[in-house]
Amino acid sequence: MFGYVTIYKPELKFKEYYEFRGFYCGLCHTLKKRFGIPGQMTLTYDMAFLICLLSSLYEVTPRKVNRRCMMHPVKKKLCLENEVSGYAADMNMALTYHKLRDDYTDDKKLGADLASRIIRGSYKKISERYPRQCRGIERELKELDRLQKRFERETPEFSSEEPDITSASFGRLMQELFVMKEDEYSKDLRRMAFFLGKFIYLLDAYDDLEQDQKSGNYNPLRRILKEKGTEYIEEMINLNMGECTAAFERLPLKRDEGILRNILYMGVWNRYERIKDRKKDGK
Repeated sequence: MFGYVTIYKPELKFKEYYEFRGFYCGLCHTLKKRFGIPGQMTLTYDMAFLICLLSSLYEVTPRKVNRRCMMHPVKKKLCLENEVSGYAADMNMALTYHKLRDDYTDDKKLGADLASRIIRGSYKKISERYPRQCRGIERELKELDRLQKRFERETPEFSSEEPDITSASFGRLMQELFVMKEDEYSKDLRRMAFFLGKFIYLLDAYDDLEQDQKSGNYNPLRRILKEKGTEYIEEMINLNMGECTAAFERLPLKRDEGILRNILYMGVWNRYERIKDRKKDGK
């Protein structure tokens, strides 16, 4: 479901691009240090965005280290690391653990079962460090599963509330991830994360809509497409990102505003437009 929150490189300054890449590479190194190669395989740009956001909000200066790695064995790459990198790495692994368990439960993928067993001990330690966040992830994923099964079981002629109800559960999950600690910024962080989570959930459903229609997999947009059409779906997606950026603008960010604005005002929309173009081309 992740992969939608990233930069739009053509509109970034060189300095900003290398700063964001530094957070990404720093997260990769932190994942390897904490969880080994299985941790590195869970790397996402979405969590690099979270590191950039929280580092800016809390004025946490990252450590700058140049490192070689498996992907870049010749030339050293800039790694930016701080305590937020560790937090994001833990949240990344927590999400990965639950995704693997869902893949096994839903599709009986033996590889997912094996992988989840490998990282189960790591997840237990993460849940001890961050009980609120992990309880929130577990609670909302169970609720999302319950809702999806309910809507699959019930076949009303039309339910305009279905996408809003299901996406809200994923929005609440994102709230817990974005709030690293409860403080004066929590309210706006929660609101921003809630609508960003809804945006990601709906965009992912929109991206997979044709494939899910063919396979019969659950998709919260299937009924609403039939009744109200594509324009209504796109309006829902747009409105949720509008609410997300409104909350974002209230945060007193201290650094890297250019990177963060690039992601929220260009990067996510570039991905959105690519999905729309693919649908128009019938691919």
